Amino acid sequence: MLTPTGTLTMALRTALGSALTLYMLAILLRWTAPWLELDLRARHLRWIPQITDPLINLMRRILPPAGPMDWGPVAAVTAVWIIRLVLLQY
Repeated sequence: MLTPTGTLTMALRTALGSALTLYMLAILLRWTAPWLELDLRARHLRWIPQITDPLINLMRRILPPAGPMDWGPVAAVTAVWIIRLVLLQY
């Protein structure tokens, strides 16, 4: 049987893991939006660039130019995945 502290810890781990996974999905949606013909300036989608662009732009500044390919979103998803793996071990 779990103690109240164990239950709270498990709930926080699950919430953090879910939030990081949803953030990775938002980055992937931001990256594939041009191919899916999504207008990210539409009112109901405007929040996606606002939450994903800071990390993607940081990755673009860190990575060297790679021709026409934009590796910022790939690096951002990889970074969030590694953070989730290190913090939560899943």
